[in-house]
Amino acid sequence: MTESTITAKGQTTVPSDIRARLLAEPGTRLVWSVMPDGTIIVRAKTKSILDLAGMLKAPKGKRAAIDDMNPWRR
Repeated sequence: MTESTITAKGQTTVPSDIRARLLAEPGTRLVWSVMPDGTIIVRAKTKSILDLAGMLKAPKGKRAAIDDMNPWRR
């Protein structure tokens, strides 16, 4: 198990083996989540939602009208 210490300023160093597993580089943002049972989850925020732009292509020949996409609003 890897450990780190929190300083008086509230800072800590992420151990090198953890940084390697997260592919974390200087400037990588960490997202901290506290679960209801007290478990803490730390995720490396390495991607932006903008990185997903253009990943999906619309199927050719299939178009839907706006009214067909929102049937509950008729």
